[in-house]
Amino acid sequence: MAREETTDFMAMKGAGYYSKATIGAKHVMDNATQMVIDAVDRMDPSKRSGVFRATDMGAADGGTSLDMWRRVLANVRERAPERPIEMIYTDLPRNDFSQVFQIVHGLTGEATYLNEVSGIHAMASATSFHEAILPSDTLDLGFSATASHYITAVPCNIENHVHMVGATGKTRQAYEDKGAADWDNMLAKRGAEMKRGARLCLFNFGIDSEGQYLGNTGGVNMFDTFALHWRSLVDDGLITEEEFVNTNFPQVYRTQDQFIAPLNDKNSAAYASGLRLEHVEARVVRCPFEQQYSEAGEDPKEFASDYIPTLRSWSEPTFANGLSRERSPVDRAGIIDTFYQRYEAMVANCPEGHAMDYVHIYLVCMKQ
Repeated sequence: MAREETTDFMAMKGAGYYSKATIGAKHVMDNATQMVIDAVDRMDPSKRSGVFRATDMGAADGGTSLDMWRRVLANVRERAPERPIEMIYTDLPRNDFSQVFQIVHGLTGEATYLNEVSGIHAMASATSFHEAILPSDTLDLGFSATASHYITAVPCNIENHVHMVGATGKTRQAYEDKGAADWDNMLAKRGAEMKRGARLCLFNFGIDSEGQYLGNTGGVNMFDTFALHWRSLVDDGLITEEEFVNTNFPQVYRTQDQFIAPLNDKNSAAYASGLRLEHVEARVVRCPFEQQYSEAGEDPKEFASDYIPTLRSWSEPTFANGLSRERSPVDRAGIIDTFYQRYEAMVANCPEGHAMDYVHIYLVCMKQ
């Protein structure tokens, strides 16, 4: 199968599904909002005039970051009462941008900054953050959360697994090399867009000093479980070996050292763009569905039915993309449903250890 660029098939589930299912991603941003506000305070938007431009890159439907932006943009307005504010949401072309505007304009019931902060102009761009989104020297505050682990394309297939965390040897190295190149390029694109003194706040899935990553914090390994159930479909004749092999997440999870490497390397494109590291730390945010189950004594079946949609909200495009294009849409949908039903049945039968704890590396950079 010819390799596809990530932009060719990636999109989070639309119609508001993503923000409703991924409560944990919202908690990541809500819990670290002060980090963004502190970056704005150091920038001091009152020192400049003209438009204050902010971007939310890889925003999906915009719902998970809405409360964070309510606080951040209110702080910008307080510090710079006269400056117009542009709020630009970006994601891939297949993203459901209509849902972004419904959420931001308050049509879905959530409280929105448009009703609370004056002088904000909300816009969108269907441009990958691996490309230039804005003209040079025009960005005041760049932000992205739970998104920039996506690479532009998979470098190769992964042996008997679906994610690079399960790869070894040359395959693992190929993904890490691709991730390093895309990361340096993405940072350099942001550096070019940023004004001097601008800030870039990035909350990214990563691997912490204890070797933990998303869905692997001491319990059942989520990505190993994905591979287990996808392999079971081969064993039962529902998908082919070729389809299994062609299923690879276009993602790279980086260690903290890998995240900051281009910001300290004078030969990197990111460094040449003027980006410098201000702050970095790792945090683990507990899976809200597992927390509800363990603390409230929820029925295992209810936990499973609540938990699986958050996995499905972001992983489904990868599994669907691995299937043959010769299959009918009905056949493809049935296979995907069966896959997640098997995962749900596993969790309902033995829920202990299943959790999608969020492991992020938090970076704040400035443009010199």
